[in-house]
Amino acid sequence: MSGRVMARSGSSEERPSRQINVILRSAEPPVVSQSSGESEAAAGTKSLPHQGLFADLQKEMNGLVGLEHVKELMYEIFALLQIAAMRSEAGLLSGAQVYHMVFKGNPGTGKTTVARIVAKMFQKMGVLSKGHLIEVERADLVGEYIGHTAQKTRDLVKKALGGILFIDEAYSLARGGEKDFGKEAIDTLVKAMEDQKNQFILILAGYSEEMDFFLATNPGLPSRFPIQLDFPDYTIDQLIQIAEGMVKERDYILMPQAILKLQQHLLREKCESEHLFSNARHVRNIIERSIRQQAVRLLSQYTSGSPGKLELMTIRTEDLKLDKK
Repeated sequence: MSGRVMARSGSSEERPSRQINVILRSAEPPVVSQSSGESEAAAGTKSLPHQGLFADLQKEMNGLVGLEHVKELMYEIFALLQIAAMRSEAGLLSGAQVYHMVFKGNPGTGKTTVARIVAKMFQKMGVLSKGHLIEVERADLVGEYIGHTAQKTRDLVKKALGGILFIDEAYSLARGGEKDFGKEAIDTLVKAMEDQKNQFILILAGYSEEMDFFLATNPGLPSRFPIQLDFPDYTIDQLIQIAEGMVKERDYILMPQAILKLQQHLLREKCESEHLFSNARHVRNIIERSIRQQAVRLLSQYTSGSPGKLELMTIRTEDLKLDKK
């Protein structure tokens, strides 16, 4: 499934379709055009309830490297919600959509970050009342005896009401087979999706192949998650861009030689540990360690006095410790 949300109009006019296309291509919020028969006063009462909202969300999304298809999906959902508000205002039917999602990809590809942005957008658009994110894994859901799992899962769903329940490595719930308590967690989640319909959003995340297998274990699961998104591994250039962004937001700079050293390391690491490579998470660990190493180097070099501002900002090749200790 592509993960795209499609909006269809029952009208023979082409105008609503053109409106959506404009929204998808523009950073500005959609503008409702008024018919020539309407007065200026009437036009003034129909301003959009979320004017300027998507500009803020888009700015946050644009801060993420890559993920173009995810950004496109955000446009589509925003457009759908805006058009739904216009349809309600015009006295037309505007049925509730299901927004449960599956995020597939390796660690460090932005799944949790995107989930937080989704929660924020849905809260501001009125889909979610709170817009908070509850992040859990198997150990938080699965209990130690019969009935314990169902209670733990229900408690977490209750905490997530008004927001998003994000289950990382969700495929682990199906690893133990029919007799495993993970199945009880799945059954409880499915029931909650029915009983608390539209009160929370469930996002399941994990490795692509494992998530495909997990969804196949329960024939009713795939149809409950109409939005399925793939988070591909970052390219080397994208990882370097992420590294430069990380040091910049901390008021550091990477020397060109340090960038080259990091680039060669990332290329080697991706080739040697393709499935285990943690993408942006791996880069973040390197950057944080390099900042610690830079501090040690500066203290040993400047036993008396203080380094200059530029020296305090500079990460050099010797600060990049790339062994696996």
